Formats: sequence, C-alpha cells, structure tokens
Amino acid sequence: MAITIKKAQEIAKLSAANKIVAKTLEYLTCNIHPGLSLKELNAMGESYIHSLGARPAFKGLYGFPAGVCTSVNEVIIHGIPTDYELKEGDIVGLDIGTEVDGWYGDSAVTVGVGEISKSDESLIACAKDALYYAINIIEPEMRFKELSHAIEQFILQKGYVPLHGFCGHGIGRKPHEEPEIPNYLEGINPKSGPKIKNGMVFCIEPMICHKDGTPKILADKWSVVSADGLRGSHYEHTVAIVDGKVEILSLS
Repeated sequence: MAITIKKAQEIAKLSAANKIVAKTLEYLTCNIHPGLSLKELNAMGESYIHSLGARPAFKGLYGFPAGVCTSVNEVIIHGIPTDYELKEGDIVGLDIGTEVDGWYGDSAVTVGVGEISKSDESLIACAKDALYYAINIIEPEMRFKELSHAIEQFILQKGYVPLHGFCGHGIGRKPHEEPEIPNYLEGINPKSGPKIKNGMVFCIEPMICHKDGTPKILADKWSVVSADGLRGSHYEHTVAIVDGKVEILSLS
C-alpha cells in the first residue's frame, strides 16, 4: 500500500482530531492521583472526548475494550483499564485516539503518580526526549529507515533500548496507515525504503525498555511488557510535513 499524501484541508481535519487528543491527555494528566482506578480514568477520558465532539477511536478497534490505553509500570503499551487503583510512585502511560468526521488523531504520554523515583523520571524523559529529537531532525527526502535508526541510536546512547515488534505509523482516514515506523533499524541499510515527503502525516512513538526490547504479551492478550520485567515508558505525537517543515498536530 502506498503512503498517502494529504492535502492542506485534509491535514486541517487531522489537526482538529489531534487537538482533542492533546486536550484529553492534558485533562487526564491534571486529574491523575493515588486512589484513582484505571476504569475511572478511562471513563473520564471517554466522556471528555465525547464532550469535545469526537469519538474515542480505540474503543472497539481490533477488539480493544476501552477508549484509553492505561499502561502501568511494567506495561509499556496497550494496557487495558481495570479496577487497579493507582498508587504513589506508579507511572502510567496514556495512549488516546480520536475520530472526527472520519479523520483520526493519536498521541501518548507517560506520567508519574505523585512523587516518582529518579530512575522513573529518567525513563520517562528518554521517551519524551527521543520523540522530540526525532521530530527535530525530520526533513523531506529523509528516509523513514534513517529516522528509525536515529531514534534507536538516541535511545541506546541514553542507556536504554527500544521495544521491538511495535512501531509508529501513518495516520489519516484510518488510525493505522502506511508506513510502519519502528524505533530501531530493520535490516542493515538506513539509506533504503520510502522517503519522507510533503503532505505525509504519521505518528512517531518511542517505546522505551531498560535492558531487553523483546516484547511479551500478558494473559489479557493486550498488555505489552518487556522480557526484562522492568518498567517502560511511551510518548507519541502525530506530525505532518508541510512546506518542508514538521508540524506537530497533537498539541492543544
């Protein structure tokens, strides 16, 4: 499948969906506290998305049961909201998608619950910093594999490793489109594969592990952890290439 090129008015529609994602993530981040259950957190997110005129895009997507991915501590991505009540010192990844008039938004953050350890602060910072590093180096005619390779090198230099088997992706009239954008180089040649071009819209989402990037899926069939059993972190933005520059769509 070809990577679609979006027109200006289509990027504007994607921006509208993504702004709702950003506002919802801000709303949830401001309201996270010890004692809040993941189901309550999800209900807050879904209600807020609806109040802004959007649909929670993840609910029912591939069978996922909720509108907000709530990934706590060792769970890096795709955590299902449960009755678990957040505790002081937990970290939780929030990944949200929205749909407005057939166009999709997608973004994620990892946040601490109350006071967290210096180790967790560094882990979260790696995911966030890797995301913005990637955004800052993107330019037209760069290959997606070059971007993946650069993200991997950044993560390794920080003393962590990327989660394997999961990746960023294109986005538009579907929540997941071409291309796939791993946080590591697949193969040996970063100077191969498709190039980044004006009008492309895609999600970059570093997923960070401590020691081992091998994924394990838990018994719920969704929650992804690292084989090392340690905590992970995840950050994501939707970006568009407009007039040779990167625009972050998932900002409020």
